[in-house]
Amino acid sequence: MKTKPTSKSYTIDAAGKRLGKVATEAAAILIGKKDVDYAPHIVNDVTVSIVNAAKLDVPEKKGTEVYQRYSGYPGGLKNEPLKHLATRRGYAEVIRRTVSGMLPKNKHRQRLMAQLVVTE
Repeated sequence: MKTKPTSKSYTIDAAGKRLGKVATEAAAILIGKKDVDYAPHIVNDVTVSIVNAAKLDVPEKKGTEVYQRYSGYPGGLKNEPLKHLATRRGYAEVIRRTVSGMLPKNKHRQRLMAQLVVTE
């Protein structure tokens, strides 16, 4: 008799917490390191919800941290500070990019990012 795997849901409240603490907690849950049956080649059926993203504790010094993206073309490297990205796209995008950088760089990354829900 096979049992159907159950879907787990986690909620992280980001109010008053640092960006790195929230992102590492979410990344560890998404990868599956919080479960007893962890296997690196299996994508777990978990959903991580991060609420109150706009109430993150970001110090002035970290506001100048630079996020980069590359279009693939010569001269296509774009740099943007955290404060500008947060005003342009919101703190939800800042959390998404930070968590994405903490996930393994393989074919599971897009699947794991689809299980992350960030609300402001």
